[in-house]
Amino acid sequence: MKIRLSQEAPQEIAADLLVVPRFEADAEVPPPARALDRAAKGLLSRLYATGDVSGKLHECCVVYTQGSVPCQRIMSLGCGKKEAFKLDTARAVIGKMGRALHPRKISRLAILPPGLGLPDLSPQHLAAACVEGLRLGLYRFTEFKTKEEENGRTVPEECVLLLPAAEKLAPIQAAVEESEIVCEAVLLARDLITRPGCSSTPTALAEVALEVGRLAKMSCTVLDRADMEKLGMGALLGVARGSQEPPKFIILEYRGARRKGEKPVVLVGKGITFDSGGLSLKPAASMEQMKYDMAGGAAVLATMQVVGRLKLPLNVVGLVPATENLPSGTAYKPGDVLRSLSGQTIEVLNTDAEGRLILADALAYACRYKPAAILDIATLTGACIVALGDNLIGMLGSDEALQEEVRRAADFSGERVWPLPLWEEFSEQLKSDIADWKNVGSRAAGTITAGMFLSKFVQSYPWVHLDIAGPAWAEKEKPYVPKGASGVGVRLFVEFLKRRASSQAAAGATKTQTKKPT
Repeated sequence: MKIRLSQEAPQEIAADLLVVPRFEADAEVPPPARALDRAAKGLLSRLYATGDVSGKLHECCVVYTQGSVPCQRIMSLGCGKKEAFKLDTARAVIGKMGRALHPRKISRLAILPPGLGLPDLSPQHLAAACVEGLRLGLYRFTEFKTKEEENGRTVPEECVLLLPAAEKLAPIQAAVEESEIVCEAVLLARDLITRPGCSSTPTALAEVALEVGRLAKMSCTVLDRADMEKLGMGALLGVARGSQEPPKFIILEYRGARRKGEKPVVLVGKGITFDSGGLSLKPAASMEQMKYDMAGGAAVLATMQVVGRLKLPLNVVGLVPATENLPSGTAYKPGDVLRSLSGQTIEVLNTDAEGRLILADALAYACRYKPAAILDIATLTGACIVALGDNLIGMLGSDEALQEEVRRAADFSGERVWPLPLWEEFSEQLKSDIADWKNVGSRAAGTITAGMFLSKFVQSYPWVHLDIAGPAWAEKEKPYVPKGASGVGVRLFVEFLKRRASSQAAAGATKTQTKKPT
């Protein structure tokens, strides 16, 4: 689908379908569509007068123009209450609209972006939100389909975003192009997560990382078992012992900072490509979904692709410890003690708490970069779903300023986070009688104790942990997230990095202006 901008008048655009947004409180046709309504002989006015459409959120009503204007059909798109409308509402209503296109055959789609003219919502952001809603909402995974399904979704060949004549198109076009790059990365993450464990192996993830590095012109190193043994990554290798698939430790390094020696931001993603629970075997029900236990790793790989393509002026490192967690005669056992890369020892009480083990080594490796910040992302605990549900990301960390940076990026991206406390008293649950730490505490505060465990491996560097166990996999369709893999984390990370790059650029400019001449 090609997306382009146009300043054509709505009543003059030739399209199979023209989408006109409407808020619940609108008694009249909204200003951008009034000339269209007049040209269509009051078609929208009459539709509103009947009471058949109310502007209720996600309401989609299609009427035929009978040749009164060049567009064949008009859709009244409900946007809900105007005072509650946000960027993520724009993504949601456009995503829902995209799915409502089926079974109509729409080759050329035109959209009046919802929210234009509202305070604090720029045309650039709204256009980008429309792209995200449409691209992400229309996603389907068909890699293993041998024939087209009868109920397959219709994807238009072209989508035209109609903008007021007074707007300058260049910055909006740039925002749309950037949004396309981000959406492509989210879809990559969804593909990686949705592929079955026999296809999305640690080796396969490493191959994707090498391709990302090649296309984005960044360094990519893949450590194998022997390399990890030399380094002393005993926690990661312990988890990998039960599988015949060789583990991989993926390192992507992007050097985009304009100042020499600038400390990098390190992103760490859990890459358990299939999680059976190991000898602490999971129940059979829904175990097939455990292919998505590498959603954090997929988010990091996809984010690094965006970083390279956008050429962000930052140094960014992406780390993905990748392995399977399976039971076998060689698998690690409850009661085993593993020596991690940091030198600390870990008593394994539950082999299904494996994500924190591989992250322990990855976080210790991240500290070697003396980073400006470490952010890890993982489908870490079912307890996070119990605490926060399916839509929120649990956030814990060692640095309040960094957490606030992440929260702002999360709110803007629509991938929302909620903070949980990381108080030292929770460490008591993790103290082992025979090693430095146990890999699980009690049932109480499971997400917090998992975060506390990870905190033992990040030294004093600013660090945030994101638990995406809830939103990584959707049990039912959401407005712009299909049933299954969501690709959560990519848009949050990209927004975080963009904001940090802008902040550093602004700080650098201020420093240059205030520097005294010599």
